Formats: sequence, C-alpha cells, structure tokens
Amino acid sequence: MHKSGDVILGGLFQVHFFSSVADLSFTSQPQQPTCHGFYELGFRQAQTMAFAIDEINRNSNLLPNVTLGYTLYDNCVTLGIGFRAALSLASGQEENIILDNRCTGNLPVIGIVGDSSSTHSIAISNVLGLYRVPMVSYFATCSCLTDRQKYPSFFRTIPSDAFQVRAMIQILKHFGWTWAGLLVSDDDYGLHAARSLQSDLSLSGEGCLAYFEILPWDKDMDELRRIVNVMKMSSARVVIVFAHHSRILQYHITDFWMASEAWTEATVLQTPQLMPYLGGTLGIAIRRGEIPGLREFLLQIRPDLHHNNSYGNSMVNQFWEFTFKCRFAPAPTGWVEGRGTLCTGEEDLDHVDSEFLDISNLRPEYNVYKAVYALAYSLDDMLRCKPGRGPFRGHSCATLQTLEPWQLIYYLEMVNFTTPFGDQVSFDENGDVVPIYDVMNWLWLPDGNIKIQTVGEVKRSAFKGEELILDEDKIFWNFESKKPPRSVCSESCPPGTHMVRKKEEPKCCFDCIPCSEGKTTNKSNSLECTNCPEDFWSNPQRDHCVPKKTEFLSYHEPLGICLTAISLLGTFICVIVLGIFFYHRRTPIIRANNSELSFQLLLSLKLCFLCSLLFIGRPRLWTCQLRHAAFGISFVLCVSCILVKTMVVLAVFKASKPGGGTSLKWFGAMQQRGTVLFLTAIQAAICTTWLVSSSPTPHKNTQYHNDKIIYECAVGSTVGFAVLLGYIGMLAFLSFLIAFLVRNLPDSFNEAKLITFSMLIFCAVWVAFVPVYISSPGNYADAVEVFAILASSFGLLVTLFGPKCYIILLRPELNTKKAIMARRNGTQIFHIQ
Repeated sequence: MHKSGDVILGGLFQVHFFSSVADLSFTSQPQQPTCHGFYELGFRQAQTMAFAIDEINRNSNLLPNVTLGYTLYDNCVTLGIGFRAALSLASGQEENIILDNRCTGNLPVIGIVGDSSSTHSIAISNVLGLYRVPMVSYFATCSCLTDRQKYPSFFRTIPSDAFQVRAMIQILKHFGWTWAGLLVSDDDYGLHAARSLQSDLSLSGEGCLAYFEILPWDKDMDELRRIVNVMKMSSARVVIVFAHHSRILQYHITDFWMASEAWTEATVLQTPQLMPYLGGTLGIAIRRGEIPGLREFLLQIRPDLHHNNSYGNSMVNQFWEFTFKCRFAPAPTGWVEGRGTLCTGEEDLDHVDSEFLDISNLRPEYNVYKAVYALAYSLDDMLRCKPGRGPFRGHSCATLQTLEPWQLIYYLEMVNFTTPFGDQVSFDENGDVVPIYDVMNWLWLPDGNIKIQTVGEVKRSAFKGEELILDEDKIFWNFESKKPPRSVCSESCPPGTHMVRKKEEPKCCFDCIPCSEGKTTNKSNSLECTNCPEDFWSNPQRDHCVPKKTEFLSYHEPLGICLTAISLLGTFICVIVLGIFFYHRRTPIIRANNSELSFQLLLSLKLCFLCSLLFIGRPRLWTCQLRHAAFGISFVLCVSCILVKTMVVLAVFKASKPGGGTSLKWFGAMQQRGTVLFLTAIQAAICTTWLVSSSPTPHKNTQYHNDKIIYECAVGSTVGFAVLLGYIGMLAFLSFLIAFLVRNLPDSFNEAKLITFSMLIFCAVWVAFVPVYISSPGNYADAVEVFAILASSFGLLVTLFGPKCYIILLRPELNTKKAIMARRNGTQIFHIQ
C-alpha cells in the first residue's frame, strides 16, 4: 500500500498468515513469493497507520505545510519477506511506484513502523541500526531489544517483556503465589522472557519456578506428553505461559493459567471447548486505547478507491473478498458453478458483523497509532529547529531537503506527547515507551459465551514507580471455591519460626524450625531469629521478647518469710535473755560469769540476728555494702567477747594457784573492754579497706538460668571477703583452742566447757558454709549465708546462755553464793567481778 507525500514513512504488517516460496533451483530467475490466508486484524493495523497519517495531514498544528506519505508492506509472517521489505524501504530500491502520469520514482523513507514479531525486529534492527534508520515497533516485546549497542535506532510503543515479567511477578506477589510453572515458546519471544523471569524472580525473592519447559513448534507428541506429566506431577497450581498458543491444551490441564499478552489476545484459544480449562485465566494485555474517527475511516474502504495502485488494490480486494465471501471477476474456475457470489464493490461494510469494524478493543492498533504520531512529532520538532541553535555540528538544523534518517533519532529520543485517550508517550534511554499494561480475565458466561474483561492495570510512573491496580471483585475464578488457588511449595512459616531451606530444592521449599530459646521473630517467613535484648527472654511462642523473670531472696516468698521470722525470733530471744540478765544482774550466777562481757555478747548476738535481714530483699548498693560489713563486725564483736571471756576464765584459774596472782592484773575491766574494742577495730579496718578498694555491688546473674535474672550482690573483691571470714575464723578457732585447754577446771566457776561446745558448733557451721555457699545457685547462696548466720547465732545463744537461764528461771536454788562457792577457791571469782 502506498500514498505519496513530502516525507514517506514505511510500515511492516502481518496481513497474511502463510507464504509460498518458489524452489530455488539456481537455473532460472526465482519467482516472487506468494502470500495467502488473509488476516483481517493485520489489515486493520495497516489501515490504522494510514488513518493516523491522514489525520496528521489534516492537523494544521502538526507538521504544517508538510504532507506525510506511506509505503506499507505485508511480511506474511515470514522473516525473509519482512527482511527484504525493510531493506527495500531503507535503501530506496523497491520497485518504482507510479505516482501519476508525469512522475515515477521513490521518495525517502525516514522511519519504519514495525515489525510485529520480536524475531523479525531483531534481524531487521541489526541492519537498520547500521544506517541509523529509526524503527518503531508496535508489537515486539523481547527485552533483548533494549540493548542500545546492538539496536541503536530501535524504539517501540509496547512495553518490553522485562516490564511484562515484573507485572506478572507483582500479580504473583499480590495473590501469594510463590510456586509456579513456566511454559515458553521456542523462539526469541519465549526464551528471552523466560530468562528475564528467572532473573527477576531470583533477585526479588518473590517466588520460584517449579518447572521450566519449552513448548515445541512441531508435532512432537512425545515431548508434549513429557511436559504434561511434569505439570501433573508438580505441586504448582499456577502456570505462567509466554507463547502464542500450543497443542498442550489438548491434554486438558486444569491448572490456573497466567498468560502473556500474546496468549491473552489469541482468539483461537477463546473457544467454548477450551473454557473448562482456560476459564478464569489472568493475562497481561496491551493497553487498550480509543481512536476517534477510525471506524468511519475503515467504512470508507472501497475496492475502486485504489484502482491506480496495484499494491493497495490487491490487498483491499482480498479484504473485500474475505469479508463478503465473494470473488472479483474474473472468478476462479468453478467458483460460480459452486454457487459462489461475485463481488461488485458496492457491498455495505456497515452491515457486516465483522471483527474488523469492532473498535471497542483496540490494542495493537493503538500502538500503531502512537508509533506514527511519535515519528510525526519528532519530525515536527526537528523542522521547528532554529538555525544556529540546532543539535548537530555547528549548531545546525536538519531541513526537509537534506533530511537524513539518523537525524530523526535525536528528536525521537526526546519526544513527549499525550494521545487523545490521555496516555503519555515518551521513550527512555533504551527506546522503551512509558510502560502500561491492562490485566485481563477470561470470563466464562453461563450461556457458554466468552468475555475477556479488564480487571486492572500495571503501570509505571515517576512518582509511584511500578504499581498494580486490581479489581478483585470482578475476577472470575474457574474453581468450585470461587477463590484464588493456593500455589506454594511450603506454607509460610508463622512468627516464632524461621525458614531452613530444603536440601537440593528451590529456596521456596523450606522447613519451619522454631526459634531457639532467647531468640524470636515476629514476622512470617523470617530467615533467622534475632536475639532478645539483655534483660529480655523469648516467650513460649518465640514471637516476641518478654522481660526476664527476676529472682532474689524476697520477703514475700516462703523461704524469705521463714528466715525473717527466725531472725526476728532470735532477736526477740536476745532481748528476753538480756532482760533476764539485767533483772538478775546482782545474783551470783550473773556476777560469777563476767556480767559486763555477757551483756556485750548478748548485744552482739542481737546484731548478728538483725544483720541477716540485710541479705533478704532486692539487692541495692547500700544493702550490698552494709550486709557483709555488718555481718563481719557483729560476729567479730561476738567472738571477741567469747575470746576475752575464755581468757579471763583461764587467768582466774591460774590466779587461784600459789604465785599466780599476777596474771589477773592483765585482765581487768578496762583491759577486757580494750581487747574487745581492738579486735573489733581490726575487722572494721578490713571492711573499710574492702569497701573502698572494691565494694560489693548489685549484680544481674544469668549464669544459672538464661530466662531469669537473679539479683545478687557481687562481693567485688574475693580476697576482701576471704580475709573477713578468715579473721572471724581465726578468732573463733583461738577461742575454741583456749576453751578446750581449760575444759577440765572445777565446774562451779568453769564456763570453758560451754564455750568449747559453742565454738565447736560455730566452727562446724562456718566450715560447712564455705563449700555450700560456693555451690549454691542464685538466691540460694544468700539463703545459705543467712542460715549460717542464724545457726551460729542460735548456737552461741543456746550454749552460752541456755544453762544460765535454766538455773535463773527453773533452778533458783542453784543461783546462790553457797552453791557457787561449793568448791575450793571459788571466792576469787567474786573478787575479780
């Protein structure tokens, strides 16, 4: 088809399905190939280009004073024919076209609209790119064509498969389909789409392919059966397909289909026989557009309108014959005899029920329309260039007389316009248009009819990026549940678990392993669990961290209550004994046993009982510092009193013998007080040094239980604590040793046996305390220390003061001077008091 003009645009369209090429014998000139199998939608696409050029020529604001013409070729779905047509357009070597009776020749072709096939576009662009002839395809989607090194002059008004793949991944993500199969055709379209899909799925991590199969072009039934078995054995319920159609559908696969734009628009698949298996298909489709005035333009087609143009006349005649099922004279042999009708050229297109005139679903035609306008706007921008401000050498501009196709590429890369339908058209650095796709759904109506409905769109904008918009209420699901299918290799891991990939399987196939103690995850499908903060622990579900349980020797727990009660009981008994001794302070039994040291001993025992309370309750800095100091000083005071009492008994015994009176002068009342004060001051110095150098502090111990915080007092300096205990032990051992040596003195005034027994209990308790304390976990260590304090305190209280209280309260007849002096030399004790 040809129309003259000042500037010619070329076009490549699929107007016939099949071609016949003569056998090349190389003995005679080869015959031209012939095409058959008329394709009315391909012819409508060619007519859309003619309409767009006619509309531009009538637009006074676009390319004023310039008339566009066109030369359109039929590629017959054959690479050789389309390639030869493109070279003819680019080189100007096509057969001379008779424009009128005076002029014969070819005008320059500055750009080509086409081709529809990715494979054809790859081959043609490889050559046209060498001469920088711009080629704007309306249907070639292969992502490989974005390579500007190989295809520097290629543009397209249809989004590339790279965006179509990302659109499909967004749909997969939207419905939670992470496990899908992939079927592709064995050509550039299918193989490049598969490569892009595999790459994007791997990078996005949104899903995995259960299988990837290449559909054969020929009738390889064994291969088809193998592919069908793979699909049926797979657990994937969603199948992604990049193909035009396939014989695989004859095997009645009931999986859910998600189709590329080639499959979605394939009318050959939209049959009632296939709807039980293809109904509900979601597909990506080329953006639908509206072209006002196109139907009226198509209705003007008449066979006699192009009688001067052999190309156009032949093509229009074939369209007319195809539409009205007639033949122009001379009719083929047997046509009339077979009751075939002859075409008159007066038939009315408006009364024919034909898909050719249905402009409600213009998709490839809309892309053709945009491609023609892109070239026209680029040419318009170039011709509006002002001399001296141009983009070419010396800031020059291109002119219509000196126009070269490569000059148009500069303006084509910067073109930006909006169609009457409201879509923006511009090209990125790879020659790709601003992408937008419609999402289609194959609706199977109750009456058996089929409706392909739009249920959403996928587009990319500068502000929102890639965006998927779906109207889920309109989607028809061809399942009993009327809900989307479930297609996953492994169910999502709930919070509290993490994914562990199955060996030698895709990453979408995994096991869900519960998080270990102390680790949690509150997200689904987590790759790993995170550690809880220091003072937190995982809950039983392992989905969030909770504060760790705190544990210490509390006043509110049974053990703490018992120890507190025993401590207060000991203190109360000390007060009672002190009261008894004070009330009976002038009786012989009190005076005979050094009453002042007895009062000091009772006071120190009272402090020992009370200091145990510092070990109960939540440890704080002041309690940690005070508890050991109070414990050490109280016990040294107590043991010092016992030691001095033991030494006094020994001195009195020696003084009762001839020549031993001098020993008493060293143990008067002042010396006793001074000795007790001195020995206690040493312990106070030890405690002060310890607190100053390395003070005990509160400590959170997680050594014994990871899920608990045991509050305890860290001793700070183990040496300081050992010296404190060692000093008490040394005094206790010395008291025990002296008391043991004088245990056989006369009973009437001898307290050594009681001191020996009390020190034996004291030492036994604290010798046993050390290993038990070290091996006791957590707050039990404090309980052991409190128990040792109470046990040793009660031991001293009972052994030293129990017998005296027994005599005072129950045997008062023994609390007399006569009873005390029943033995020889006993009066010297009264003298020393």
